[in-house]
Amino acid sequence: MRWVRWLCVAAAVGVTGTHTNAAEVRVLSAGAVEPGVRAAIARFEHASGDRVRVGFAAAPTLRERSARPDAADGYDLLIAPMAVLDAAAGAGVVRLERMVLGSVGIGVAVRPGAPVPDIATPDALKASLLAADSVVYNRASTGVLVERVVRDLGIADALAGKTTRVADGAAVMAHLLQGHGRELGLGAITEILLHKDQGLVYVGPLPGALQSKTTYAAAVAVHAADPAAVERLWRYLGSPEGLAHFRAAGID
Repeated sequence: MRWVRWLCVAAAVGVTGTHTNAAEVRVLSAGAVEPGVRAAIARFEHASGDRVRVGFAAAPTLRERSARPDAADGYDLLIAPMAVLDAAAGAGVVRLERMVLGSVGIGVAVRPGAPVPDIATPDALKASLLAADSVVYNRASTGVLVERVVRDLGIADALAGKTTRVADGAAVMAHLLQGHGRELGLGAITEILLHKDQGLVYVGPLPGALQSKTTYAAAVAVHAADPAAVERLWRYLGSPEGLAHFRAAGID
């Protein structure tokens, strides 16, 4: 099922733009980098006068939309994992050039008031997963990496009966906040931190060699509506000032 959350950043931050010839740029982005994207775009709008409309979606939705030949009708700039950009470039939808924005690791979270598990070492994480009442992670790119971790720990069969898979990282966090008992959630660290103000507890990153990171980059759509405006945004995101917003949001 395709699902995209659209946000007009200019309206959200009260920026109206000062240029009489302001352009509108449409961005389709992975949800895991949302904090950095929102902060960088807000600053770009303020400085350029251009307006940006951005939609956030999980990797499966990005992959489905971005690889279609008509996908460029829906966005001017795509921010996604490298594999998604490869597929979109192969379909002739986005340019081959990439602007690498950073990488996001996997962390563990629990609901407010739940016991905080020990995940300091691979053995401790394994024991905590086996002791959990239930485990939840997504079906997007982060979930694929979590599957690999569970296999590497040799506990895939043991967890099968108590694992819940949901569509994306936001759904993982919503599930945890409404959950009960000793339930563990695994997801992108940035998405966990986004929900800390709702009481979600960030336990920490996956330990050592078990940690996997997804690298995100930006590519311009081949048939962008306003190539000059999209180019301005693309270059700003990869500038020192633009990348600083991603670092501040916990994106490496």
